Formats: sequence, structure tokens, C-alpha cells
Amino acid sequence: MDAVRVALLREVLAGTEWLEATRRFAGALRGSVVSHGGGLLLVGTQEYEPWHLAAHLVDEAAWSGTPELAPTLVRHDARPSDPAHLAVGLGRLAAARRGETLLVVSQGAPGVPLLERVHDARRAGTTVLALGPAEDDLVSMAHESLPVPEASELDLDTIQHLVSAAAGENALPSTRGHRRLRDRLARLADHLTAPPPTGW
Repeated sequence: MDAVRVALLREVLAGTEWLEATRRFAGALRGSVVSHGGGLLLVGTQEYEPWHLAAHLVDEAAWSGTPELAPTLVRHDARPSDPAHLAVGLGRLAAARRGETLLVVSQGAPGVPLLERVHDARRAGTTVLALGPAEDDLVSMAHESLPVPEASELDLDTIQHLVSAAAGENALPSTRGHRRLRDRLARLADHLTAPPPTGW
């Protein structure tokens, strides 16, 4: 979903609780990674891997000039033979420490093994954020959560687009919606029309 589609979606959602909720959650995410600077870990469940959100956060980190937003995707089935950005396994959560931020994204109940790892990371000082169902155990251990009920008018993928866009957008100095969108589109156009590196 590109910036124009996100802007249109926001127009459709104007007056609903979702715009404020996603902006609040995105602000907490951005505030945690920028103020602590320890890095952002992103993990899903065995059944749901948030690689799409990871890609969008990498883009937002580049466009907003906020490198702290670029996450490390932690995978349940990571193998050493995977490309480096896909080879980080759940053992990384055991190494999470104070200053780091852990964003847990799930479509259903996270399961006991993941909850135990998240709990241990929190005890080690990691800031925990949760995006997904209003699952009591995960929500209770999260410092900030954005519940997405199953009966919601928006699906989890759409909410992730709104959160990632707001996380990058909130880092910009401008406070007017159209100006922020125009600034982001201008930076994207500059990036796409820039000459290739000299090694090409």
C-alpha cells in the first residue's frame, strides 16, 4: 500500500477510533526506538510472520530519516542458510536487553512458548509492544498494545499499513497531513530519480 492509498484510507476512516489508535501506537513505537536507540525486534507467531510490516518499516525508516525504525525480523523457522535478514531465530529474544524494543504481531493467540520468551525479554528490560487480538496474557505484559478484534471492520494487514505509515510520518517536522504526504512523495520521487551509484 503506497502513501497515496494510505492517505485515501485515512480519509475514509476520518472520525473513527482507528486513526487516533494507530497514531498513538505508532508514536509509542517511534518514541521507544528513538529514545532508547537499542534497536527494534519484530516477531510474529508460528503461523503468522509479519515480513510485510518489516518491509514497510524499513521503507519508513529510510524515507523519514529515522533508521531506528528499521526492524530485525525474528523468525520461528529461521535457518543459518537463509539470507542474513531472514536468518534471525527466536534465540535473539533471549538476548534482548534494556534499551531494545520488541514488537509482537499476531493474528491469533501467540502460544505459550512465544509468551514465555516475550516475558523473559520484558524482565530483561526490553520494551514490549503488541499488535493483534486482545489476548490477555500478551496485552498484560506489553507496555503498549493495539488490539485488533476479530470482528473489526479493518484487518490486521490494513492496521499494520496505518501504523507503519504513522511511525515514519510522525518523525517529520511538519504537522499538516497534506504537507507530510507531499514531503514523503517528494522524497520518494528524489530517491527514484537519483542517478545510480558510480559502481553500476
